[in-house]
Amino acid sequence: MKDELFLRGARVPMTKEVVRTQALDRLQLQHATHLIDIGAGTGSVSLEAAIRYPQLQVSAIERNPDALALMVENRQLFNCPNVEIISGYAPVELNVMADAVFIGGSGGQLTELIDWSLAHLHPAGRLVMTFILQENLTCALAHLEQCAVSEVDCLQLQVAQFTRLGSGHYFKPNNPTYLISCLKEGSHD
Repeated sequence: MKDELFLRGARVPMTKEVVRTQALDRLQLQHATHLIDIGAGTGSVSLEAAIRYPQLQVSAIERNPDALALMVENRQLFNCPNVEIISGYAPVELNVMADAVFIGGSGGQLTELIDWSLAHLHPAGRLVMTFILQENLTCALAHLEQCAVSEVDCLQLQVAQFTRLGSGHYFKPNNPTYLISCLKEGSHD
């Protein structure tokens, strides 16, 4: 889905199209029934997942009131009743298990969110995280070494858009984004 399709807020973060595509690919939602999206922002990951996979139930957790309001509008715009919006500071009380968890924002509690995510994942469930801060990348990779996970993969995505400047063009860069994906150890019953 193109970024321009989503309603945007001035200070509401959004996982951009190229990063979102990579994250959704690594979440492997084809046969999933439940996705948890932590730090959902505008809801771009939750909503695109819900549209691509209509069988999927999505729990989108967000704490920012502006982002929550925007996510409600985007959910209505895309007619996604399978996206449940949860207002709260993650980790939140949630009595469900998921096939996949996406962490798009950590609010300074990254290791706690990784542990909470793994506790809420079925065995062989997927955890995918994105960061723009080098410190978060380093922290996540170090913490995952102590967790019961396998298939840890890490990408740095550097995207630039072809943009007009005067009578010419240049590539306007976006911030580099780090994407980590891994599999919770164990197997489906």
